[in-house]
Amino acid sequence: MPVRKDTEQLIYKDLPVSHLHHSISRSLLISAKKVELDTETPKNQKKMAQESSINTASRRTRILNNHLVQFPSKPTSCLQSNSCLSYSPPELTESFDFDINEMRKILDFHNLEDRDWLFGVIKQARVFNGKERGGRLFVSPDYNQTMEQQREMTMKRIEYLLERGAFDGWLTKKGVEAELKKLALLEVIQIFDHSLAVKIGVHFFLWGGAIQFMGTKRHHDKWLRDTETLAIKGCFSMTELGHGSNVRGIETVTTYDSKTGEFVINTPCESAQKYWIGGAANHATHTIVFSQLNINGVNEGVHALIAQIRDVNGNICPNICIADCGHKIGLNGVDNGRIWFDNVRVPRENLLNSVADVSPDGQYLSAIKDQDQRFAAFLAPLTSGRVTIATSAIYSAKIGLAIAIRYALSRRAFSITPNGPEVLLLDYPSHQRRLLPLLAKSYAMSFGGNYLKMMYVNRTPESAKTLHVVSSAFKAIFTWHNMRTLQECREACGGQGLKTENRVGHLKGEFDVQSTFEGDNNVLMQQVSKALLSEYVAAKKKNKPFKGLGLEHMNGPVPVIQSNLTSTTLRNSQFQMNAHCLRERDLLNRFAAEVSLYQSKGESKERAFILSYQLAEDLGRAFSDRAILQTFIDAEANASAGSLKMLEKGEPYLVAEFVGLLPLQNVLGLLRSMYALICLEEDAAFLRYGYLSTDNAAAVRNEVTKLCGELRPHSLALVSSLGIPDAFLSPIAFNWIDANSWSSVQK
Repeated sequence: MPVRKDTEQLIYKDLPVSHLHHSISRSLLISAKKVELDTETPKNQKKMAQESSINTASRRTRILNNHLVQFPSKPTSCLQSNSCLSYSPPELTESFDFDINEMRKILDFHNLEDRDWLFGVIKQARVFNGKERGGRLFVSPDYNQTMEQQREMTMKRIEYLLERGAFDGWLTKKGVEAELKKLALLEVIQIFDHSLAVKIGVHFFLWGGAIQFMGTKRHHDKWLRDTETLAIKGCFSMTELGHGSNVRGIETVTTYDSKTGEFVINTPCESAQKYWIGGAANHATHTIVFSQLNINGVNEGVHALIAQIRDVNGNICPNICIADCGHKIGLNGVDNGRIWFDNVRVPRENLLNSVADVSPDGQYLSAIKDQDQRFAAFLAPLTSGRVTIATSAIYSAKIGLAIAIRYALSRRAFSITPNGPEVLLLDYPSHQRRLLPLLAKSYAMSFGGNYLKMMYVNRTPESAKTLHVVSSAFKAIFTWHNMRTLQECREACGGQGLKTENRVGHLKGEFDVQSTFEGDNNVLMQQVSKALLSEYVAAKKKNKPFKGLGLEHMNGPVPVIQSNLTSTTLRNSQFQMNAHCLRERDLLNRFAAEVSLYQSKGESKERAFILSYQLAEDLGRAFSDRAILQTFIDAEANASAGSLKMLEKGEPYLVAEFVGLLPLQNVLGLLRSMYALICLEEDAAFLRYGYLSTDNAAAVRNEVTKLCGELRPHSLALVSSLGIPDAFLSPIAFNWIDANSWSSVQK
């Protein structure tokens, strides 16, 4: 049987230089054997074929000799510099036509100095696992650690941040400024590690927030200071094995013993065990227990109490059982646990009583008599979870995009001319189409997130409903966008996207949970549609104009989309808003009509709503897209207003600054158009219900492609404006050749 043609490749692949002397004799034997086998042919074979085989053996012998001559006996490296393996920083060729610092101010919006301080703290401390790769420092958790090690490192990092004063005033200071600072610092923390942010969020926002907003002065005085200093560590026991989104259906039961003045908490069945409780498995000392409050044989609905689950030495308290939820696809730095209660007694004063209370003699007291209204009022303050999840999802998407776009600005593939240079990934229109619309969406959702945060920190009882609807919508849309973006960025980075150190692929597992915790996204979107339907029914019933939830556009005439959309029209903000309002308006009318039709056929209101789920989903997205577009237009207008104020003052340096901001405003216009049009292109409702003709849909698609080309020159500047320091990205965002060199392996 003849020797394979690639035998010599198999022999010399990855062969250490020091072994070449020992291998040459074997190689010559193989070559000679090949000649011998090649000559074992029929007698009438031509002599030229034999000579060719002998020449091949001779040529291979010369190649082996060259190997021995070229390599020193004691090499300092097994690889030599090669001109084809070079990295060119995109900063050398890419333009910065606008001020990236000004753009960052618009995006981050608040507490930039506080953010930069915490970025610096994380970069400088060993506990945050800084490592040098490709000549740069990168900070990221060590995901190669065991689950137990990751949990302990998370706790050590929390203690380090506590010592540095990162949490000062998080629960003891009041006011808009204090809340915005807290939100800004939490966003920085989640850019480093989602587990760390979730662990902190559970303690401060869920446990601490519940005491703040569901408790009264007696709870504030007793618990908040110790929570802020981590003298106690809290968790939040709402979710059960049998009930997640349906909080009203939870099965844990609390009764009151008027003889001792104590509440008695019980887990009556296995499906009532508290499940996925962050912090419960290892570190939490106390928890907020949500349960059905049964007073004198009457179920008064879901209420919350404080219960201690561990003593000061970390031992689990009597009558409480705690188990670990185990390893997860992400967030293994968070110790999620399960809790069972067996006649656990807590003082009467531990009931969080801002909405309802129980007197010492066992009388149930509440100013809100309707149980549905009481339940809504009870949970209204807990929107902070959805707010922080929504904003953290956008920063995660920004990380993925910054890495993937930077990589695409230095990585080349294929040439389009003979012997020509390979083309940068981001110069391929298809690659632009994959990433730049997602970048525009991330910009748009940044403005939506800022709007949501301002609504949250300025909340009032009157704004509670709007805050609930907007936070539900944005939490769902933002987290879905994040997962889609991370997947696209992972694929856009090719094989490098699989490496944990490059962050993008691993972030998918870390952030996947956001689609279901603090409310399943699909359920949240149905709540949004239900709230819109309620507004619709009330306005029609009272024959009054729409007011609130951004539905005022329903009071005007129906927008008309012209039959032949030009580029100028497509990029006009008024057209864009009209198109989004037309979709939302029509879907709300269709949804109301379909629910009414089902009811006329004898279906209950709830059943009719369930059967109309497809329109409900379409309507929820339409509301969200329109609301986000409005925040983009408002942000764009604010940037322009600030520029005009400079111009009106007439001072030369202000006029110069105004001129310098014009390119920024132009780029914002491109991003806003991209966001508005990609929403039109991606939602089939625009074609399904005839808002766009097929010709107009084609015009939209062509315009998106044009916008990709126009945004391409600004791509580096746009990701450099995202407010994420280089150390929080990954090696492939910079010199990925040095980061993967042999010398980096030897370190």
